[in-house]
Amino acid sequence: YVLNFIGQEVPLLEDVSISNFALIESVSLDFDKGFTVLSGETGAGKSILIGALSFLLGGKGGVEAIRSGAQEAKVSGTFSLDEKNKEPFIWLEEHGIEIEDNRVLIRRFVRLNGKSGAWIQNTPVTRIELAEFSSFLVDIHGQHEHQSLMRVSEHRRFLDSFAGITDEVTAFTNLYSQLVEKRRQLEELCSSDSQRERRMELLNYAISEIEEAKLRPTEEEELIAEENRLSKYEQIFSAIDGVSSMLTGDGVGQEGVSILSTLKKAQSYMNQASGADNTLLSLDNRLENIFYELSDISDEIRSYLQSLVFEPGRLEIVQERLALIFKLKKKYADSVKEPVAKILEYQEKAKIELENLSNNLVNREELTAKVDQLSREVYSAAKKISEKRKVASEKMSQEVENVLSVLGMKDAKFCVSIIEKPETGGGLMQKCGPYGMDDIEFLISANLGSPVKPLAKIASGGEISRVMLALKSILVDSDTVETLVFDEIDTGIGGEISVAVGTHLKKLSKKSQIFCITHVASIAAFADNQIKIAKKTLSDSTVTSVQSISGSSRVEEIARMLSGDSVSEASLEHAESLLAKFGGEENG
Repeated sequence: YVLNFIGQEVPLLEDVSISNFALIESVSLDFDKGFTVLSGETGAGKSILIGALSFLLGGKGGVEAIRSGAQEAKVSGTFSLDEKNKEPFIWLEEHGIEIEDNRVLIRRFVRLNGKSGAWIQNTPVTRIELAEFSSFLVDIHGQHEHQSLMRVSEHRRFLDSFAGITDEVTAFTNLYSQLVEKRRQLEELCSSDSQRERRMELLNYAISEIEEAKLRPTEEEELIAEENRLSKYEQIFSAIDGVSSMLTGDGVGQEGVSILSTLKKAQSYMNQASGADNTLLSLDNRLENIFYELSDISDEIRSYLQSLVFEPGRLEIVQERLALIFKLKKKYADSVKEPVAKILEYQEKAKIELENLSNNLVNREELTAKVDQLSREVYSAAKKISEKRKVASEKMSQEVENVLSVLGMKDAKFCVSIIEKPETGGGLMQKCGPYGMDDIEFLISANLGSPVKPLAKIASGGEISRVMLALKSILVDSDTVETLVFDEIDTGIGGEISVAVGTHLKKLSKKSQIFCITHVASIAAFADNQIKIAKKTLSDSTVTSVQSISGSSRVEEIARMLSGDSVSEASLEHAESLLAKFGGEENG
């Protein structure tokens, strides 16, 4: 594997904690900048550590990752973000995740029952979201398909970085996005003139239908009240006539004395009594007020009775009007329970849409002109980028071959295939994508006389790692990816070649955070830091331990790498000499 982390002054990957993952029971590691080697006997579990990192960063991982006998596997890690790289900050802001001191804590777990979860800071995220975010921080390279050099789409990024046109390509992508959006808008306008005509007919009909109805916002409530009165005319008339008769004695069939006449006599008696006893004056006034109030009520009731005229055809007219409103609501409102105002609101919106559709012809002409202009700009920009890529590709191929030769692949041929996308529009315009008009792929021949073929299909893991090291060597001043983990880079090499590999890694570590899994002592001796990974059997279980080593412990580990399981005086002396020769600052 090769894991790439976007580097900075402080290491991007600051620490990792692993619990019950595969053979690892519990490990917590702090990482430093510079060159760090991970070593250990074959089968000790070095790949497990890489697997745990991949799991943390959104890689696939199921219950098979849980250590035997445990219920849950957990991995967490702290990452430092570089403010120069805006993409992770933008992603976090879009997802409402806040950070402090430009540091992010990522956590992930999986349980035996199949339940899993992931968090960025304290915000739960899906595995896909985690992988999306970590892609801004971590880039994987190696022999497997999900690693960067296996993805042909990433080859373009490497070439653009080498050519120094990354910003230019980003600007092109923005311009291309404008063209795509304008084309989409134009296609919407031109996609179906008949559909647009049908829509205009529907809108015209709706507007006319609502206008002919001559609706008033409060009309429905008034009609409902009137319908209620008309449908209960006899009941209302009988009740009001009864009240009037009781008050005045004038009703049909009314017998006896009316309330008003009785009250009038009572008021006359009270008037006489208050003349004799002034303490009754207040009661006299109250009785007089009641008489006048009832008289007024009686007059209003009589007036209401005179206006209460039953029109046989009016009820039908009211009900037809209410039925029309109900029909218009079903067609133009969200619900029949909505007020009449919603129908009128639809009418206004329909008028605006109709006006916009009527103006489509003008908009279409303007959009067509804009698309033509942007197409020319995109083509011109893509052509310039393509020319720069072609110039840079030859230089890149030569420099990669030079480094590969030093790294033990002296017969390797490396080249960058640049093929223009097929032409469209009768050959008048080159087809472009978001990154230009070129399809770019790295080709390699590892052996003398063999034709170059796609790197992703023929290179071994060790060759991939060395190609990656070569690319990073020539991109060290321009590439934003500055933290790497190399695995299998020492496959099939030794002697001077391993020293050359160590030298390159050491040089890269001056600007990058480098991790390297190796079995070769002469590579490990170049490292600033060393982590030892070992497998131990405890009672009836096997666990992998991980610890930083230095001093005599590191000398012993280098000696083991030199001689195998047995550590002799000679291997210890050799280890000390390697560390003295390659481990100093002057060897960087």
